[in-house]
Amino acid sequence: MALVDFWGVRKQVRLDVVDEPVTVGDYVLNHVGYAIRRIPAQQVEATLSLYEELLTVAATDDLMAADVRGEIAAGRRERGDR
Repeated sequence: MALVDFWGVRKQVRLDVVDEPVTVGDYVLNHVGYAIRRIPAQQVEATLSLYEELLTVAATDDLMAADVRGEIAAGRRERGDR
């Protein structure tokens, strides 16, 4: 198990199926509570940029964007943020 931070939302994720060893400070791709892929250091910046674009620019009817926004909002509600 690992504690991950996803835009300020902290969640426990399982490391059972991740494709390679993960250490503190690594970035992982998470799906339904499982880290499924460690993001190589040389791809972190591009991956974060893609998510930022998804969260800020993507059309409101984009299902993936809506899902990511929903996860972030739910985590913030759990913490008491608005």
